[in-house]
Amino acid sequence: MTEPRFIESSIPARLDALAWSRWHARVVIALGITWILDGLEASLVSNLGPMLQDSRTLGLTAGEVGLASSVYLVGQVLGALVFGHLTDRLGRKKLFLVTLALYLTATALSGASPSFRIFLVFRFFAGCGIGGEYSAINSAIDELVPARLRGRIDLAINGSYWVGVGAGAILTLLLLDPTKIATRIGWRLAFGFGAVLGLVILLVRRDVPESPRWLLMHGFEKEAEATMTYIERAAGISEAAERRKIRVPVMGAVGFGHLFRTIFVRHRRRAILVLSLMLAQAFLYNAIFFSYGLILRNFHGVSPDRVGLYMLPFAVGNFLGPLVLGPLFDRWGRRIMITATYALSGILLTATGALFLAGMLDAVTQTVAWCVVFFFASSAASSAYLTVSELFPVELRGMVIAVFYAAATLVGAFAPSMFGKIAGSGDPKLLFDGYALASAMMIGAAIVARVYGVDSENKSLEELNVSY
Repeated sequence: MTEPRFIESSIPARLDALAWSRWHARVVIALGITWILDGLEASLVSNLGPMLQDSRTLGLTAGEVGLASSVYLVGQVLGALVFGHLTDRLGRKKLFLVTLALYLTATALSGASPSFRIFLVFRFFAGCGIGGEYSAINSAIDELVPARLRGRIDLAINGSYWVGVGAGAILTLLLLDPTKIATRIGWRLAFGFGAVLGLVILLVRRDVPESPRWLLMHGFEKEAEATMTYIERAAGISEAAERRKIRVPVMGAVGFGHLFRTIFVRHRRRAILVLSLMLAQAFLYNAIFFSYGLILRNFHGVSPDRVGLYMLPFAVGNFLGPLVLGPLFDRWGRRIMITATYALSGILLTATGALFLAGMLDAVTQTVAWCVVFFFASSAASSAYLTVSELFPVELRGMVIAVFYAAATLVGAFAPSMFGKIAGSGDPKLLFDGYALASAMMIGAAIVARVYGVDSENKSLEELNVSY
């Protein structure tokens, strides 16, 4: 690859100097809805799992419920890779409109599926839409949020996944109550709700601008300046103060060779760090969450229409974790907080598994234990996405996010099927072994974070990637 040319620009410094404003809040809501939608999808499938086994719905087995979750996750892998590549080439804005449109269409059709095979097809495409969202949205948000707030904002946004989970729990409580809505219809309406929410957000997103950092990187200097001026005015600044200019490389569209050199040569230590964090959190969440309803039903005797009651406190615990701990990632630093949250998640999950194996947990105490574990695990998982999105260059940020997200999701995709079969077996020892595996992965990631962690708090994206 030829050496890039450089332009002098104050735009990165001006973006980082902005005070938090209503404009930032609107952008975060419009883009961060991705995590709410993904949480809604995961919650629906988890809570609907027992109901989908009813002969009046699709009549699935426990293994088929797990397979549907795995197919959705495989779709996320493909969507992340395809749309991640396109978001670096074509821009953040174009892609986050396309991916959301794909998601809402496939989700609506999931609820209209007449058979298991057709249901699998639409779950796959819904996953493609969400996977593409992660690449485009993580890139855009980090490039628009001031550096001093990036940690807490990223964690809060990723934690909003659990707002979607809570919404899905409430929704299924209402729609799966056979005294109010017929069993054969309620599950279809649940998927329709996700499509309606996606349509509303699609309209809101039209006003979100392209990333000025992406425009600079592709040589669109005038467009970047115009967009930056618009952002400053929207944030309440009539005349921007003079800011330090930095040299920004004009890379344009880069090839896969540059991607692999960046990951495996230039930033090899960062790649090991990110891969460890992403793999561990993906396996943990997919293992526990997608089999949540099945475990409550098969081990604790909870009826399908009551699963949502146990999902709500679990979602609250997960949501509160990033909100409470998020500011510490900017104050105490990434290395300390990532190591601590991953290690505590693994240790507490092992303790939960031991209590379960000893027969000391019922449905309520099992849920309480999970709430405590995932208070820390939610922050750990969110910090993995923060790490991958801030430690790699702008010109291939979308693709790097996609590669690591896809790798983690592909590994994690085996977890729902595996834990679905474990739940179907009713064997407590097998479930404990599954917990132990997830715990070991989280503790291992904590060790890697301690050794390879990067002190990226309060640093601009350009400062973190200065060598070209």
